[in-house]
Amino acid sequence: MASEGILEPRVGAYLERLAQHDHSVLREMEALAAASDFPIVGPECGRLLHQLARMSAARRVFEMGSGFGYSTLWFAAALPPGGRVVHTDGDPENSRRAHEFLTRAGLADRVQFETGDAREILARTPGEFDVIFIDIDKEQYPDAYALARDRVRVGGVVAIHNALWSGRVADPAVTGEPATQGVREYLRRMWADPAFVSSLLPLDDGMAVSVRVA
Repeated sequence: MASEGILEPRVGAYLERLAQHDHSVLREMEALAAASDFPIVGPECGRLLHQLARMSAARRVFEMGSGFGYSTLWFAAALPPGGRVVHTDGDPENSRRAHEFLTRAGLADRVQFETGDAREILARTPGEFDVIFIDIDKEQYPDAYALARDRVRVGGVVAIHNALWSGRVADPAVTGEPATQGVREYLRRMWADPAFVSSLLPLDDGMAVSVRVA
């Protein structure tokens, strides 16, 4: 959850302190993630996702892989009344927990809860989105790129989590790992795509942010 895994430890700790908040439901979700070793984006990346939604004046957000709703809450809090986040997860228990957390946060009316394969759900959900956030199994990232690139509006954002994959993507000695190869291939395709301008930020385990410009 913290940035220490990629950054120099003092810098990582400083960024983590800057990202602290007093949102009781988010804190409960962070405690649950820590106790159960469940991966979440953490407050640094959560704040960035919230900022991206605000910067793009988002009304429609699609999450490919939402877990028990931690990133969903950050997005939902950034949307205006009538905005909608599509929450997706393959585990019905995660969807149930997400609904409970978002209800307690007073934001469930801004969320559409879907259970199943995020790729299939995106394919059957009509319309364009202002933000698409990808945090599914890493070997599926190239598939996610192909699906998401034409579903975000011009001026909208595609973001992925774990873009540095604990540093593996930058290590030429790491070969043959489907997850690492999936992240590398996503980055190769997105960075070569003239319809997007992209950056990779060393927050947490790496956040890649791409703005559609054409």
